Amino acid sequence: MRNAFVLAGAALAIGSAATLALQSPAGAQVAGETPQNAPTTVPSVGPGGAPRSFADLTARLQPAVVNVSTTSKVEVGRFPGLQPGSPLDDLFRRFQDQQQGQGGGGNNAEPLTREATSLGSGFLISPDGYIVTNNHVVSGRNGTDPVDTITVTLSDKREYKARIIGRDTLADLALLKIDATGLPFVQFGDSTKARVGDWAIAIGNPFGLASTVTAGIVSALHRNIGSNSAYDRYIQTDASINQGNSGGPLFDLDGNVIGINTVIFTPTGGNIGLGFAIPAEVAKPVIEQLRNGGRVRRGYMGVTIQPVTDDIAASLGLPKNQGEIVAGVEAGGPASRAGIRQGDVIVSVAGKPVGDENTLQYLVSNQRIGATVPIEIIRNGKRQTINVTLAERPSEQALAAAAGGDDDDNSDRPSSGDTATRASLGINLQALTPQIRRELRLPDSVQGVVIANVSPASDAAAQGLRRGDVILSINQQPTTTPAQAAAAVAAARSAGRDTVLILAQRGNNPPRYVGVKLAPATPSGR
Repeated sequence: MRNAFVLAGAALAIGSAATLALQSPAGAQVAGETPQNAPTTVPSVGPGGAPRSFADLTARLQPAVVNVSTTSKVEVGRFPGLQPGSPLDDLFRRFQDQQQGQGGGGNNAEPLTREATSLGSGFLISPDGYIVTNNHVVSGRNGTDPVDTITVTLSDKREYKARIIGRDTLADLALLKIDATGLPFVQFGDSTKARVGDWAIAIGNPFGLASTVTAGIVSALHRNIGSNSAYDRYIQTDASINQGNSGGPLFDLDGNVIGINTVIFTPTGGNIGLGFAIPAEVAKPVIEQLRNGGRVRRGYMGVTIQPVTDDIAASLGLPKNQGEIVAGVEAGGPASRAGIRQGDVIVSVAGKPVGDENTLQYLVSNQRIGATVPIEIIRNGKRQTINVTLAERPSEQALAAAAGGDDDDNSDRPSSGDTATRASLGINLQALTPQIRRELRLPDSVQGVVIANVSPASDAAAQGLRRGDVILSINQQPTTTPAQAAAAVAAARSAGRDTVLILAQRGNNPPRYVGVKLAPATPSGR
């Protein structure tokens, strides 16, 4: 089985069987206006400063951690055992409809539904019943719509129906509310003060086992796990986290919430010591906005970006791991109005460097809407600063709709016309004729040359280029003919470069940059 990042919420289960929850005594606590993680004067320290026990701290914190269980109706098809929408399911549906149309009766035409249940964790942040959890804990199977019902169970087994105050897909956070007062609660701490090697305690409901406590250390900070999100900067911990821990708190030894357990990396589906929590520095402002208005407002530039990989850096003559490259600019958007161009490398936002720990999306998202922010870029090898006035980021649904396109595999599409062999790149190119444009369903705005064939042994193939892709530019020079492509490659060789920067587009998907290594030059003589 492949390694995989898995959301730490328990998987949806069809059926109504009760989940086994082993409950341990919560210990004495005083509910009211004092948070459960208020400072204490009772130390529990062993030799060398190591904790002798987490018991006292756990007794204070456990009452504020809750079990979040959800139910929703899901379609299982008219025919038990067949996946809805599968070819066999569609075939049987058509046959059944035909029989009913001929008066043959048949089975119930209504699709069958079952109740799906899932389990997660959460924690109270106020005595009047506000609860923080992950958005995916309270989202249905499609990941967009909310579940039908949410039940919150406290450590003393009291149960409440919860309602959603607000959800944020981008940060994967949700704020719930139950109608109760005098509840135990905890507060966010300052995760910016967390250090690698600090102790960390996770409390949650893995696999429905309520009030489970695990301990470990902070393994890494600002960890990027490749989710391509503005908030791809997690606290990594080896405190045991499993499915069902999603939405539960990660505490420091002072009892402060420094993270929200969200994702695990696992080859087996279980814990292997690689858990990831949303830092409090990220979660707290999102939760505050959800509590105040039910939605989160963020800054927005209107660009699509890519990391500057080693190959892209080499093709541009830039140092490695520096900035992000602009793959596209939204027409009429803030970046376009300010003069940001496709191919610019953005290296800082408001003086903060752009990199793995602080992505462009994260830095811009956390700027004030309407603020004019200095953006430092590298264009044609020269640094310059452009001031961009930020707009409000559209919803994730609107952005997805605007991106459009699909990922159809055009590698098997027949090509026509003459080809120009590009020995240096390992690809054959041909002009984008009207016929090819129709075959590839490309709009007139796309101008470039079409890849007719890719050598399997080439770096172009290793970088994912394939037949049917359209090369828009090479080394930021528009490329509309094979001759222009050859000239761009020759210019790169003359400049001593062994890599060229290719901007390619597949179908109607957004274009992307690829750094492709040149094949060694063939000697002209023997």
